[in-house]
Amino acid sequence: MTHKTKGIVLRTIRYGETSVVVTIFTELFGVQTYMVNGVRTAKKSSAKANHFQPGAILDMLVYHSDQKQLQRIKEFKWDFLFQQVLSDVVKNSIALYIVELLQKCLKQPEQNTHLFYFCEDILIKLDAADKAITANFALYFSLQLTHFLGFMINDNYDDEQNILDLAEGNFVNIQPEHPHFIDGEYARVTSQLLKVMQPGELSQFKLHHDTRRKLLLHYQDYYALHIPDFGLMKTLAVLHEVL
Repeated sequence: MTHKTKGIVLRTIRYGETSVVVTIFTELFGVQTYMVNGVRTAKKSSAKANHFQPGAILDMLVYHSDQKQLQRIKEFKWDFLFQQVLSDVVKNSIALYIVELLQKCLKQPEQNTHLFYFCEDILIKLDAADKAITANFALYFSLQLTHFLGFMINDNYDDEQNILDLAEGNFVNIQPEHPHFIDGEYARVTSQLLKVMQPGELSQFKLHHDTRRKLLLHYQDYYALHIPDFGLMKTLAVLHEVL
């Protein structure tokens, strides 16, 4: 049976001479893996292969069976044609960070339409964002994603509770005995970022690149504490360079 669904490309691996195996976060079925044959042959087909760049948003007609781990795509086309995300170095680096974070967090093929629409909207807004907004986009996404994963940070920051305990996801007034916490300016900025409702508000944050780098490292630590076998983000090093 075929199903019409949108999808966000997370990873593409070449298979054989002409095919690819693609991991896609779909609107209907969550994260799925697809075999796509014959997209790397002639010039016309090479253009088709461009559809499977990480971060691309596709409109697809797919075959789906719950009994199969490897699915197939019957038809595909762009659902949204990016102007900058797939070509601009900075925006593409942020998009790669977004899809890597999704890969690390979404390990089961479960439908999560609310998260899908959030991620779709995030990538579209990244495409249109100006430089000031783009600079803080990875911070915003890292904090917002936790809302959908069940371990969002409680923004109870005040003058006394000004240390973020990453193990508990709360601001506390006494430094934890473990090393997983954020204090000082980094805790204050995190509290302010947690209040951001839309990416457009990110232009208010005039952060030094070293502050962004350290915050992203702290947020990586937070994910590692709450997602089994999370590991390290490979795209962080690239992101630190371009930002």
